[in-house]
Amino acid sequence: MIRNAQRLRIILLAACCSLLAATGSAQKNTTLMAGTRAVATTPDTEASLLARAESLVRQMTIEEKVNMIHATSSFTSGGVPRLGIREWVMSDGPHGVRVEHGRDWEADKNVYDSGTYLPVGVCLAATWNPQLGYAFGGVLGSEAAFRGKDVILGPGINIIRSPLNGRNFEYASEDPHLVSKMVVGYIKGVQDQGVAACVKHYALNNQETKRNTVDVQLSERALREIYLPGFKAAVQEAGVHTLMGSYNKVRGQWATQSHYLMNDILKKEWGFKGAVISDWGAVHSTMQALWNGCDVEMGTDLSMLPKPNYGKFFMGDTVVTLVRTGVVPEYLIDDKVKRIVYIMLKTGVIDGKRKAGSYNTKQHQEVARKVAEEGIVLLKNEGGLLPLNAGAIKRIAVIGINADRPQSMGGGSSQVKANYEITPLQGIRKLVGPGVQVTYVPGYTIARGANADAAAIREAAAAAAGADAVIYVGGWTHGYNYSVWADNAYDAEDTDKPDMKLPFGQDTLINAVLKANPRTVVVLMGGGAADLTQWVGDARAIVQAWYPGMEGGNALAGILFGNVNPSGKLPMSFPRTLAEAPAHKLGQYPGGDQVYYNDDIYVGYRYFDTWKVDPQFAFGHGLSYTTFRYSGLKVEGKGKKATVTFTITNSGSRAGAETAQVYVHQQKSALPRPEKELKAFQKVFLKPGESKVVTLNLGEDAFQYYNDAQSKWVLEPGGFDILVGGSSRAIALKGTVNL
Repeated sequence: MIRNAQRLRIILLAACCSLLAATGSAQKNTTLMAGTRAVATTPDTEASLLARAESLVRQMTIEEKVNMIHATSSFTSGGVPRLGIREWVMSDGPHGVRVEHGRDWEADKNVYDSGTYLPVGVCLAATWNPQLGYAFGGVLGSEAAFRGKDVILGPGINIIRSPLNGRNFEYASEDPHLVSKMVVGYIKGVQDQGVAACVKHYALNNQETKRNTVDVQLSERALREIYLPGFKAAVQEAGVHTLMGSYNKVRGQWATQSHYLMNDILKKEWGFKGAVISDWGAVHSTMQALWNGCDVEMGTDLSMLPKPNYGKFFMGDTVVTLVRTGVVPEYLIDDKVKRIVYIMLKTGVIDGKRKAGSYNTKQHQEVARKVAEEGIVLLKNEGGLLPLNAGAIKRIAVIGINADRPQSMGGGSSQVKANYEITPLQGIRKLVGPGVQVTYVPGYTIARGANADAAAIREAAAAAAGADAVIYVGGWTHGYNYSVWADNAYDAEDTDKPDMKLPFGQDTLINAVLKANPRTVVVLMGGGAADLTQWVGDARAIVQAWYPGMEGGNALAGILFGNVNPSGKLPMSFPRTLAEAPAHKLGQYPGGDQVYYNDDIYVGYRYFDTWKVDPQFAFGHGLSYTTFRYSGLKVEGKGKKATVTFTITNSGSRAGAETAQVYVHQQKSALPRPEKELKAFQKVFLKPGESKVVTLNLGEDAFQYYNDAQSKWVLEPGGFDILVGGSSRAIALKGTVNL
């Protein structure tokens, strides 16, 4: 009977595939998904998939069931071969499929495994373009399928609470609304290729220091308003198939085995049907993991390699004994296995009908380039120093070690073995051609505690003085945080920055270069803010390039020389100094055994705007080579919702894109609220002189806040200000609506 049903599904799938055609779109970004078109839908329904999952679980022995709820190698959990269920294969890879193969920590040998290295997650968020999020996820899903991966362990969406978090580069934003909108596209892009996404790290994994022991203490309001919305959107809007529990504790209980987080909120309140996977080694108790919502225990004790005993995991062989002796009811195990099998059926792992995928195609490389182009942020451009005129420049000095340093193998679990990587220096040389003299001076050495020495500074200053234009490329290092590279890790897993100061004596070097040649463009790479106070006033042009992926050098060069008009916007506030960052000013970071989130709901711009503190660069800030004019605001309220309409005009001479941001301010509320909160945005592409009418709908949730005294979301009747502009500090239009 099962074989007949499978045969029918295959016939129907083939019929669907024969009718499927690529669809065009007027939207430029949509063409980026050529070659990674969504898999044709099958006739399977949710009910039929769940029924099949239940049927398969009923046929398993308790030993077979338990084998499925823990790791069987570094990157697989167990299968049941006699029922046609193979091991479940997972892979790190929030911005590129990682180099390890399915079973161990070693890189694949003798195979074509060099893939697409996409820009990091914070760069994707800086595009403010959910369509690119979908394209980004589509590349990951397609390449994971090609490599035989069933689960891609991403996206990471933990809120950026402090500029020191070494993993900020993987994440998205300080703002829950921006996180929510970007994560939905990413997840759907992955899963439309027949691969399960795994949103992480649930929850409150906002620091790497003491991440395996720290106990996070925070208010219910902060949890609900700031730290959970992205995960809720991943579950309820994107339909994410799997979720990864984090290492830390939350209110005294390990997050991965937290009854409140996993059972009460995730599975009951949000209706999550998929599987909860532990971070590697994040389970600490058999009984708590079994009862409190963890479905798969992953991890490897590296000291046990090459022969670890996976049967001795907390959710390993001991569970068989607990069930046989009646200590643990078998239905508890059945629920976990049913969730796993349901997702394996949903993604074609069991039936083997998943799309084959493709690897490192031209289309995938184009997505990497486009994300970098839209994610790189022009922070400052005094006197119109940028764009540089390649036709008028004969000598360029490129200074800074990040100009010629590949970044793809940095960061820890986000390492990518890139097929190639265009560095900024390579991109600049390619764009200007052989007719322009490009001199490269590293200027400093990457070594913990090192300072740029006098000789290196003199060499850099001399090169700068003799150039028509200078491009400095420095910032943080995307260090390799394993083994001998540990000391050089700043933006990496399992490490935090010691402070906001640029390492390796860069401040002294930048000052010397700026003094030698004021026509210096400062390009900063890294996962977020640095303290720029020593030279920010003297620098005429500053660019935030993040870690822009395999095409990053081409994208950056295109922006510097005006072939591409920058349109990136900061997804987080850049404080002037660490002391002014809200987690440090109001709360604790990194804390001791416990860390108190006394900054509460006032994360990022919510603090800067409410406390009237000027950031170095505001949330949502990003310049263009053209100008935009906002006009004609209309706000119409209806019941508990509102519609916001306005016009954006490109008032300059270049085609460009502006991200219009809509913030809401409640005029009077029973509990304190931030000065304003982002509730809608749209990226608008305009030709010179072109105008477009933008209409954004604000639902009930745009006006609510979580009243922790009443333990519920509330919408208090009254007046709300609607603020529209190009950043949290560049409000162009203001209206009011009464609800």
